Amino acid sequence: MSDVVWLGTPAFPEAAKAAVADTRMRANLRKATGTIRGKRLAVAGELDDWEDLRTAGAAVKRETLRHLDTHLLRLEESVTAAGGTVHWAADAAEANRIVTRLVQATGESEVVKVKSMATQEIGLNEHLAAEGIRAYETDLAELIVQLGDDRPSHILVPAIHKGRSEIREIFQDAMGRWGAPAPEELTDEPAALADAARLHLREKFLSAKVAVSGANFACADTGTVAVVESEGNGRMCLTLPETLITVMGIEKVLPSFTDLEVFLQLLPRSSTGERMNPYTNLWTGVTPGDGPQDFHLVLLDNGRTDTLRDTVGRETLGCIRCSACLNVCPVYERTGGHAYGSPYPGPIGAVLTPQLAGVENAASLPFASTLCGACYDACPVKIDIPTVLVHLRAKAVDAKRGPVPTPEALVMKVAAATLATPRRLSLAQWGAGLVGRLSRGGVLRRLPGPMARWSDTRDTPAPPRESFRAWWRRERNGR
Repeated sequence: MSDVVWLGTPAFPEAAKAAVADTRMRANLRKATGTIRGKRLAVAGELDDWEDLRTAGAAVKRETLRHLDTHLLRLEESVTAAGGTVHWAADAAEANRIVTRLVQATGESEVVKVKSMATQEIGLNEHLAAEGIRAYETDLAELIVQLGDDRPSHILVPAIHKGRSEIREIFQDAMGRWGAPAPEELTDEPAALADAARLHLREKFLSAKVAVSGANFACADTGTVAVVESEGNGRMCLTLPETLITVMGIEKVLPSFTDLEVFLQLLPRSSTGERMNPYTNLWTGVTPGDGPQDFHLVLLDNGRTDTLRDTVGRETLGCIRCSACLNVCPVYERTGGHAYGSPYPGPIGAVLTPQLAGVENAASLPFASTLCGACYDACPVKIDIPTVLVHLRAKAVDAKRGPVPTPEALVMKVAAATLATPRRLSLAQWGAGLVGRLSRGGVLRRLPGPMARWSDTRDTPAPPRESFRAWWRRERNGR
């Protein structure tokens, strides 16, 4: 099974029940997602051609996926010609072995890291630790999660579930075990927390010989790799070490350098609500005397080829990891990211994780949605997440089919038989009307059996006392 699912985590319904009870976490999420959502709407509204940009981004992604093999081979040629080395990893285990071998070849036992969803997906930090190599996260939010022995809960803001006072406690308790300790009089002011992180990381930036990064995009025609970020830690990691290892999902390739024109407008507005990222890092291979002198690009499959075979689900590979869908999702806002049991939470995680890991290993995630469609409206590359969710729900149900029909299947068979003839439908409507006449106040307070799980948390309207067919027949005969 792919490492994209956190082993040992409960299914979404169970995890969500516990998360909803955490009022502090919900308050943190509500404030953070609301702020980001408002900023995104403001900056997207500044562009008269925003919808045209979304359409262009979606078209580029669709075309790229249609000829993914061609673009990847061209990317390999371009990176190699620029002095880099390309490695192909079929799954998480192979990618981890490749990175570990490359680090060991340098003789180093520490690496600094740029925030990377791909390395979270494969569990790289844990694998390196098992081999005696310590990985230091340098993104502020990732640092908070690492020091707190926690897991990310958001694609863009991994520590979104933590408040300022909690972060202060984490810094004071754990920084000393990882390097420079936090100041004794540290407050929970954002500037003070950022200063503490900066001082803690500075010695790592200046001493590290090896860096590991992810990639937002890679251009097939030039071999250029792009990482966008807001703190400058990426710039330090991508320029100071002698060896740079980039782990990138194969879907991140773009056909040409000029395609960045579209995505460098879509991504910052959709992710952080900024017109452009404070740091846009671009590099092509190696340059003598400038930056890392040894560059390795690890191209990661890990279920992506299988996803590409699904003509409905494949569009999820167009995701640019902006997290806009998380910030508008009513389910994510109330449960947080940990409930999804994967590095990819929220609506995109509900469709991407089951495809990368197998629906059987994440069968509850396609149901972790109201199908309200807000995620599709927010997606900068127009991924139709609701349609893919319904598609994966069907797969999850089909996977459970056996010789004995499920209760849901029996209900559908009864419904099909009832609707097969007008007489059966009339009898069913007469029975429903009888229930309606016996109900109190037009509401069924509690449904019997398994249906009680529905009625325990909401009022269920009782059936009308008279069906439309009966009313029509009565009115017509009364003329």
